[in-house]
Amino acid sequence: MEKLNIDCLILIFKELWTDKKSLYSCLLVNREWCHLVVPILWRKYPYFFSCKKSKEKFYNIILSCLPTSSKQLLLDNDIKLPLTNLPKSLTFNYLSFCKYLKVDIVDNIINVVFKKEIFNKAKKRNLLEKEIYKLFISQCKNIKELEWQTSKPLPLFSGALTCFPQLYNLSIDLYSVNSNNLREMAEICKDLNKLCVYNYSQSVPGLISLIDAQRNLKSFSFSSHIKKGITCEELSTALTRKGRTINNLFLHGSIGVISHSFLTSLINLKDLTIYHDCESYKGIKEFQKYLANSEFPDLNSLGIYDDFLCFKEMAMLIEKTKGNISYFSVYTSNKSAEGTGMLINAISNFCPKIEYLTTYLGPKDLIYVKALLMNCKNLLSLHLNSLNETSDIGDELLDNLTKFSPKSLTYVTISGDWKYSIDAFKKFFESYRERKLLCFNIDNYIGEHFTTEHTDVVKKYFNEEIIVNSNLLF
Repeated sequence: MEKLNIDCLILIFKELWTDKKSLYSCLLVNREWCHLVVPILWRKYPYFFSCKKSKEKFYNIILSCLPTSSKQLLLDNDIKLPLTNLPKSLTFNYLSFCKYLKVDIVDNIINVVFKKEIFNKAKKRNLLEKEIYKLFISQCKNIKELEWQTSKPLPLFSGALTCFPQLYNLSIDLYSVNSNNLREMAEICKDLNKLCVYNYSQSVPGLISLIDAQRNLKSFSFSSHIKKGITCEELSTALTRKGRTINNLFLHGSIGVISHSFLTSLINLKDLTIYHDCESYKGIKEFQKYLANSEFPDLNSLGIYDDFLCFKEMAMLIEKTKGNISYFSVYTSNKSAEGTGMLINAISNFCPKIEYLTTYLGPKDLIYVKALLMNCKNLLSLHLNSLNETSDIGDELLDNLTKFSPKSLTYVTISGDWKYSIDAFKKFFESYRERKLLCFNIDNYIGEHFTTEHTDVVKKYFNEEIIVNSNLLF
């Protein structure tokens, strides 16, 4: 039998990534296989270890890699590392294989050292944390992902110039990371694909420098906690400068934090998700204006969750797409909505490829449901909410679903604010007799409209294996 070359072996081992038992067994075949498998295992450490004992061994290996100077410094500060039976010279430089540096790894290593004695030891914890980060940065080459949730000046540690230049995914917690450290990172890291920013609370010039330094930023996530009246125009301007490269945008926070004028520059946007709190009437109107004036022809996914209403603006946005939207979801806690029918009509006419849809249905919007079901042949999941309006549209809605639902539609959720007869229930479920209704849910079904008879109908079709799952079963 011919020996497989190294490239083939690596491909096989990578395919075994989810089968840790088989991958572990490959370690024991021979020295060559061991040398090929160990780097693969350590790339996504320590998520391969399922039990607590294995994880502690893993963390002890990392601690054993600390240089003598660090160990002595910790000892001088009364920080005792766990005793290990590891050889003085390890077979591999394990940390050099690591491509992900995440905060939970560092926290878990610290917990292994201090056990439950971490309280009232902030100074010792700080020192140990610093030495662990210095170790990783000095040994890791070209890591791909970093969760930066420490005040430690990571870009200034020895080895940063070889650790961070190929960083692909960076998450920053601005509660901990200061502007100067971000400026330093901007000098090293210029090829981020994804940047996530949490706890934005004031103007951070270093963040602007970091954004500007990126050559091909594709994804930007932003979470803010800013007091009313504070705005950060610089961030909006910086995002505008990246308008041609960003294709994924996630915003979470208060309207008015930054000007949403940058939205109109994102001409290649594919995924947009917005969670907003309602701060001021002026801020709401500004957001609605820029949303209506934006054009995202290649949009694939749109989700807007807020306390204000922009159904009309979303409809206008959808009408300017090329028909590639496969996911759409909207939620609001404000129940004085207008334009729900306009939105459904836009989805019906401009989203032929949509698969997942969550939206609202008003009592006058049923005229759009038939067209929606007939035009959107790829629909897999449909969730129709009401605005807490009790009405008699339930049977007509179920009749439309019975007659016009595409064969692909197997996840259905409808509102409990509408009235449904038992006969309409039965007819709808009978339409799925030649296929399975994988999930049927009723939102807010606890009320006068739903009786044990409704529940019994669902149980009957569940027992006949027509319905696979439903919240009415529990």
